[in-house]
Amino acid sequence: MSQSKWLVAAVVPGVKRQPLKKLQADEEALLKLLYRWRTEAGQTGREIKRVVVAYEAGRDGFWLARWLRTRGVEAYVIHPASIAVSREHRRAKTDRLDTELLMRAFLGWLRGEKRHCSMVAIPTIEEEDARRPNRERQNLVTEQTRIINQIKAIFARFGLHPAIDLVGGHRRTAEAAGHFYRRGVPDYPDDRRQRRKHKTRPC
Repeated sequence: MSQSKWLVAAVVPGVKRQPLKKLQADEEALLKLLYRWRTEAGQTGREIKRVVVAYEAGRDGFWLARWLRTRGVEAYVIHPASIAVSREHRRAKTDRLDTELLMRAFLGWLRGEKRHCSMVAIPTIEEEDARRPNRERQNLVTEQTRIINQIKAIFARFGLHPAIDLVGGHRRTAEAAGHFYRRGVPDYPDDRRQRRKHKTRPC
């Protein structure tokens, strides 16, 4: 599943081939495709009473699973880390192969073989909204840490080291707050005058 395209694979009773269809990222088009495959199964004499859909958890979240469930489709969201991948050799990675891997794991899970994969609990809209503040805060903290580390890296290139713990915002010493010391860099006259002015000593 991407922002623009969805690749849908299926196992349809009575149909020898395994259908594989690429769609625009549109839930209505997906539902029409499921109904079409159900009709094809009925034409072969196989009545479909249960339609089950699964996709891997990711950017799209849970809205599609909730939307399908309200329309009589049994929908699940697969935990990405629960799918076993062979590490004996480098595995080719294409959308078609990934879809086949997901389908095999999902069919095993439907048969009751829990080791194939595990499902993520699908939250309600209210539950997702309740989680958003904590996620937003975590994103902000991560972004703050990334920016501060970039600033420290720039200072380190010039032999400058902050006298303040930028991550925690705590002063190491009140006297040295807001100033920087050179490490491994010659002591220039301007630096000595600056230290005398602020009454600081080099490290």
